[in-house]
Amino acid sequence: MNKDSRHYNREEIKQPMAPQEVDPEQKIAQKEEVNRRKNLTVNPGDRIDRSKDLEEKAKQVAVDAPDIAGDHIVVPTYFIVDMPDGSQKALHHVKDAEEISDIIRQARVDENGNRIWW
Repeated sequence: MNKDSRHYNREEIKQPMAPQEVDPEQKIAQKEEVNRRKNLTVNPGDRIDRSKDLEEKAKQVAVDAPDIAGDHIVVPTYFIVDMPDGSQKALHHVKDAEEISDIIRQARVDENGNRIWW
């Protein structure tokens, strides 16, 4: 698989969506970087590393912290989307926000209430 390609063969991808699903090593590394570098202009989890493959991008977390209401939230750095041709694509939650919005707008529901994307 070409790591520079943005399209991948369809696979089951599990992304962390709850605090207990975030890789402990990733949590520690991000916390250490925030503590070490006080004037960060970007969250360590938001960084784009083009050498990562789809599975690595799927596990990267941008936010793993309590919000203002006290709920602990987890936001993946990349959203893995299924493309009409059956491939999958990793979209960065900031850089590709417009494309993510376009994909969400394309969502449809069939007569049985099942979501159809294209």
